[in-house]
Amino acid sequence: MAAFTVVATWATVNAQAATTVRASSTSAIPPLPCRQPARSRPTVVLIHGAWADTSSWNGEVDALRRAGYDARAIANPLRNLTSDAATVAYFLKTISGPIVLVGHSYGGSVITNAAAGVPNVKALVYVDAAAPDIGETTGGLSGSGSDLDKDAATLYDKVSYPGAPHGATDLYLKQNVFVHSFASDLPQDTAVRLWASQRAASTSAFTTPSKAAAWKTIPSWYFISTGDRIITPASERSMARRAHSKITEFHGGSHLTLVSHPHAVTSVIGSAICSVR
Repeated sequence: MAAFTVVATWATVNAQAATTVRASSTSAIPPLPCRQPARSRPTVVLIHGAWADTSSWNGEVDALRRAGYDARAIANPLRNLTSDAATVAYFLKTISGPIVLVGHSYGGSVITNAAAGVPNVKALVYVDAAAPDIGETTGGLSGSGSDLDKDAATLYDKVSYPGAPHGATDLYLKQNVFVHSFASDLPQDTAVRLWASQRAASTSAFTTPSKAAAWKTIPSWYFISTGDRIITPASERSMARRAHSKITEFHGGSHLTLVSHPHAVTSVIGSAICSVR
């Protein structure tokens, strides 16, 4: 049975505290251990990654809304990091009150940029995600040994799209890559259905340098699946440590643990919610 470990690594001035908690991924883990007055509850905004859509967050949205929180999973255009982040930032500016901003995979790069200059974003949550520094690209953060570190012809089906920048194409993950690398802990029929309904991502999304690094000023949480074959756990740990994130390691899972084990992910989102005062 899968389990997860929470390791608090948010640095203080003089020392770095660490605690470890273990629980079954199917246990009745309270996703929101704190109790907040309705008037001060943050809105949770969830940003999906490449080859996915807003339905990736269905489990988390259901759990958060049952707990009395406003949760919004919004569409990520998957065109270009700068414009994708601007699209999300425009949405964030329509929300009054505090925001907990959550990103999966490439969505982590998007929230890293979108949160910059939006003062009511009070916490960032990275779920098997990239968290680039200024000048870094998402494509450069998959890590050594990633299943994406192979010949592109074996990974993607490429499709032209209208208005594409010179040399850019849409990428669809090939079925065997999606099923065995991207969604490796999901039942095969579920993985195949998700492959068949995936949204394409432009090559520009992965090659655009990050213009901001909101994790430098906003507290962050990092959920790392040890079974992730797309962004390696080692790469995620490195990004989490430099961001001084509070780290959760989920033993097992895949790049789509947010789909296979939404309550484990929601528990980490709940910790970020509880930090907002």
